[in-house]
Amino acid sequence: MTPPKEPRNEPLRIDLPLAGQPAPERADAARNRRRILDAAAVLLEEQGPACLTMNAVAKASGIGVGTVYRRFGDVATLLIALLDEREQAFQQSFLSGPPPLGPEAPPVERLRAFLHAYAEYVDELRDLMLAVEVSDPRAMYGSGPYRICHTHVAMLVGQMHPEADAALLADLLLAPLRPSLVRHLRTERGMSVERIKGGLDALLGLQLM
Repeated sequence: MTPPKEPRNEPLRIDLPLAGQPAPERADAARNRRRILDAAAVLLEEQGPACLTMNAVAKASGIGVGTVYRRFGDVATLLIALLDEREQAFQQSFLSGPPPLGPEAPPVERLRAFLHAYAEYVDELRDLMLAVEVSDPRAMYGSGPYRICHTHVAMLVGQMHPEADAALLADLLLAPLRPSLVRHLRTERGMSVERIKGGLDALLGLQLM
């Protein structure tokens, strides 16, 4: 869904779920969707993203591979559906949760709190997010979760600096939290999430000074 345009000085509000309000499903279709997503989640946890194929999901769920393809299209779309379910709670926290992450805090405090929370969120789900990134490098940027986070960051940047290129700065501020980079920093470089947050604080000061 395309994130709505909001007045610059009002908090962004986006209806859940991220993919918009779906048409009502038949009971059997809803059960099949749940079985497919549950099977994909188990495969991802037990065997890793390299083993997550549409055929493997079909076999694990007991649902025909044709139905799996018709329902989700490809592995990237299936992974984003898994991510969307986890995204809803995170989205609620920065749209309507308590400050400084939620409304009623100055934009600079909200932006810092958001980047810190997003660092923790990406670290927690980095394998799932990385699987999306690997399956289709463009898919993450076109997904509902990324577009909503980008819109939120751009709104806060615009409130802080109306003359800034808020859309570009939002992409640049989110770029250090790509799943592949977070995984590299956490595993290959051995950095803590707290150190990553400190780097984000420094970057935030450099980008918006």
